[in-house]
Amino acid sequence: MSTYKIDVITLTPTAFSGLNELGVIGRALSSGIADLNLYNPRNFTDDNYHKVDDEPYGGGVGMVLKPEPFFDAFDSIPTSSKRRVLMMTPQGDQVLQEDLWRWSKEYDQLVLICGQYEGFDERIRTLADEEVSIGDFVLTGGELPAMTIINGVIRLLPGTIGSAESLVEESHSDLLLEHPHYTRPAKFRDLEVPEVLRKGNHAEISYWRQEQREFRTKSRRPELYERWIQKELLARSKVDPYSGNNLDFLLRKDHDPIEDPWWD
Repeated sequence: MSTYKIDVITLTPTAFSGLNELGVIGRALSSGIADLNLYNPRNFTDDNYHKVDDEPYGGGVGMVLKPEPFFDAFDSIPTSSKRRVLMMTPQGDQVLQEDLWRWSKEYDQLVLICGQYEGFDERIRTLADEEVSIGDFVLTGGELPAMTIINGVIRLLPGTIGSAESLVEESHSDLLLEHPHYTRPAKFRDLEVPEVLRKGNHAEISYWRQEQREFRTKSRRPELYERWIQKELLARSKVDPYSGNNLDFLLRKDHDPIEDPWWD
């Protein structure tokens, strides 16, 4: 199995040190499943102050990251034939679970570009294949979003997590949120484990879990539920082109997700 390579261009490389101690992520890095390399643009400057920013053309507040040290840092990174370059920016597309799957399966190298201060010189954007964001808010730099992506991608790599089945069934793997989980005791402070889980009928358990996933998604994330409906409709139409272009088979009354008796 080849090692998945992750290269990060960052002005604060020490921010990533905690990844080596982060449970399965740290073990994946130490065992060679993934390799993390950090590149500081300050090391690619030629002045005594290692200056990486300057005042913006046209005036305005804040400082703008200069292109030269970022381009030089980028050019120093060994390149794989299956590489993807991501820029961390609040202007980017919001990262979804399907993106993490895509990056983990289709590529063997990720280059993550992190910014700080007021922003990048616009020319630095030309290095990126994708501009990505973890939400509609602004942070002091791209390091936290980059660590989020690193965590999300590495955990999907073969060998990182013992059970591949757990990755398929978890929240967002197929647009639906994950079903509720229970363990012993069967009753705790008047809250009981649903009877269906205690009876041991695997077919009924599977049906109950799917119903719970649909209900939880419909009630908590209706936009995800709508996307799931559309995806199921498309899949049904491919199997049976005469099934029609309506949602009746998914929205009929007996298909409505069943609410769990005590949680909301």
